[in-house]
Amino acid sequence: MEPTNVRDPQYYHRVVDCQWACPAHTNVPEYIRLIAQGRYTEAYLLNRESNVFPGILGRTCDRPCEPACRRTRVDGAPVAICRLKRVCADLKDEIEDRLPQIPEQKNGKRVACVGAGPASLTVANDLLPLGYGVGIYEKLDKPGGLMRSNIPAFRLPERVLDEEISLILNLGVEIHYGTPVTSMKRLLERGFDAIFVGSGAPRGKDLELPGRLGTARIHIGIDWLESVAFEHTDSIGERVLIIGVGNTAMDCCRTAKRLGGKDVKVMARRSRRHFKASPWELEDTEEERIEIAENHAPRRFVVENGVLKGMEFDRVEWHERPGGKQEAEVRDTVFIPCDDVILAIGQEAAFPWIERDIGIDFDRWDMPVVDRATMQSTREGVFFGGDAAFGPENIIWAVEHGHQAAISIHNHCQAIPISERPPHGMNLISQKMGIHQWSYSNDYSPEQRARMRHVDLRERFQRLNIEVELGFDLEQTLREVERCLNCDVQTHFTAALCIECDACLDVCPLNCLTITHTGPEEELRTRLMAPAENLEQSLYVSAALPQTGRVMVKDEDVCIHCGLCAERCPTAAWDMMKSELLIPYAGRTPCATHSLIAQTTSA
Repeated sequence: MEPTNVRDPQYYHRVVDCQWACPAHTNVPEYIRLIAQGRYTEAYLLNRESNVFPGILGRTCDRPCEPACRRTRVDGAPVAICRLKRVCADLKDEIEDRLPQIPEQKNGKRVACVGAGPASLTVANDLLPLGYGVGIYEKLDKPGGLMRSNIPAFRLPERVLDEEISLILNLGVEIHYGTPVTSMKRLLERGFDAIFVGSGAPRGKDLELPGRLGTARIHIGIDWLESVAFEHTDSIGERVLIIGVGNTAMDCCRTAKRLGGKDVKVMARRSRRHFKASPWELEDTEEERIEIAENHAPRRFVVENGVLKGMEFDRVEWHERPGGKQEAEVRDTVFIPCDDVILAIGQEAAFPWIERDIGIDFDRWDMPVVDRATMQSTREGVFFGGDAAFGPENIIWAVEHGHQAAISIHNHCQAIPISERPPHGMNLISQKMGIHQWSYSNDYSPEQRARMRHVDLRERFQRLNIEVELGFDLEQTLREVERCLNCDVQTHFTAALCIECDACLDVCPLNCLTITHTGPEEELRTRLMAPAENLEQSLYVSAALPQTGRVMVKDEDVCIHCGLCAERCPTAAWDMMKSELLIPYAGRTPCATHSLIAQTTSA
């Protein structure tokens, strides 16, 4: 193998598994350290640089960072990254005076955003400080998109939603409520310099079975949640069936329980291992004593004289077939009575308002053809993001789409090719404070993951907007931050200083270091002190060592960043250096980005 190029920002970025897995690449270890120091406002601002909505996402994020967390390899439970994000959001000071200033002199460019969801709001957040005029067209009478209409208040309080959205709107967004865009052609005729479509996936999938049209008591999940959110619906029957087992289904069943549902069941076609809902959503649902019935395939709606009586289901058993395909065998058919049915089997984007003769191509699923790097459609100057771009994902993906679209819109308006993506940068800073002292907490904490505190079951159903999760208290927070392994504090090696004394190999608690002769990666992985079986994680390979020409090899997968190798090394060939990924945003180079972060995180 060739020596590893640690000057490439993406190398150390990949070692910080949580930051790498986050679509917006939030600097997780740094904001956890700031929380540990009680610097909640600085932690919030660092969060906001990349994910824009720390308070919202601290309650609702789908948490792609947590399955990637290195802590799972130690004791099976990731650091509670998402819930720590909420801590800094709940405890921060006022921050309006620390947000980017909006120039009085505008640059003369006008951008239209369709929909006031997270993707459009992120575009506005990034472009307004550059002097752009941003107008948002929203069909509802409040901003937030699906964050407001589809996430119940018992998970996301309205005050949190309003606060973080207002931080963006108050920058100078020209927002038009109750103004659905009904024609892209007419929007284009208004002479905007760029258009961003962040209209979400506003159409829930239907279930066309016998009896479907015979009653008004069958509801589309996202439409029903929206009706509840805007107080058009305030009750439901006592017996409710939820069809589907994703996160929307969990929101529907828990909401139904609060609106009068006493016997609420979630009906799943497959077994639990195939459920799409997040594990914590399933746990909260079952804690509220809602039954989830597995392996029930809907057969028909039973309707008599316009009255919904219930549903018939095939109880099925799944069998593996050659090629990995699964096939259902019907065991019997059952009737389950109900007063209402809520369909939560997925959602899709809908673009009846985009004419098909204006240069925007659509694929066979009737989705716009969008470049994943630039977010531009096949028509120059028209960009998409969030669920409108690639179908239903989650809020943090919508935010990242907004960041990338803002870069493209800025390039487009400044006559720079949108394919020219600004590069990431990196800072490497030694954490040494003494011979055996580091500026980060490198002791391994054996604490188990903190459990979220919840409102008592007897209280949470009294009102629809009682937030169920109470957040971490101070003691839980202090224990949980110490579980972080500080994966951004890298074991940085200088080959020319190594005397091959093997002190680092002897002290490493996980045998992740090996001095050996180089070779092809596949073969080299078999010769290490511990098996390097995770091919997703890199091997670090040094330059040739001066004594023997061998190389230092490190398996990045198992290192817990304890710093013992650097403490033991007699020549300082090892050092613990914090790697800071410098992320570019629209109109800001990595250096400028770092400058802003440095202002908010300096002691």
